[in-house]
Amino acid sequence: MIVVDADLGMANLGELLGVEPEHTVHDVLTSSSGIEDALIGTGAGIDVLAGDRSLGAYADVDPAILSDIIKTLRDRYEVVLVDTSAGILHETTVAMGVADGILLVATASDVAAHDAEKIAALADRVDGTVLGVVLTRVRDASDAEGFAQELGVPVLGVVPYDPSLANERSVLGPDDSSPATKSYRMLGTSLTDAFFEGADPIELDPAIDEAWFDSDEAKADPTEADFDDSDDSDDSDDDDSGDVLGMFN
Repeated sequence: MIVVDADLGMANLGELLGVEPEHTVHDVLTSSSGIEDALIGTGAGIDVLAGDRSLGAYADVDPAILSDIIKTLRDRYEVVLVDTSAGILHETTVAMGVADGILLVATASDVAAHDAEKIAALADRVDGTVLGVVLTRVRDASDAEGFAQELGVPVLGVVPYDPSLANERSVLGPDDSSPATKSYRMLGTSLTDAFFEGADPIELDPAIDEAWFDSDEAKADPTEADFDDSDDSDDSDDDDSGDVLGMFN
């Protein structure tokens, strides 16, 4: 399996996974590096094609070439997972156009629902297949049903709001006590069924447990940190209102 950072303007996959690439997908796109030189192994059966975080690197690339990179990787790997930007950008449409399936990621808000609806419509224009949506920072289990009705695609899973994990690099680890951690592990099973077992996403039970939302933390009002995150998003396209993941197998 390989994970590709196709958020060319706001690349952060390498940092999140704790890898420091010598060469990046941006180098491959500008032909200053070959694909083999840019691949990084994590030791967990997953390779990474990370991006360059500099603004200059983004200015130099042609996103159209991204499709050639993805096609090359799908010949080498059983699974190619592509993380794209949250906005309607060229690189997003390129990835969606060659994906076997598209997973939307959004928060459970009206604004996020509208943004996700736009992304789903864009996917349809490039003959992409939206399999479903995952909702993050969810405070009430009922949000999933309302979001699915508004967007018109199944909610495959939800990740409950958990302020204790706000500054964590990863919610997955040996401690499975967090509802957020439990939700991601359950979501993995749903995605496996949808992407690899041929299951109809509409007929899958969403990865959700109402017990996750019984805690005071899940029901609490947004913290000051949440408001700080929201303010920062005004200056960046890398917000959490929506995101797109494409998987190729």
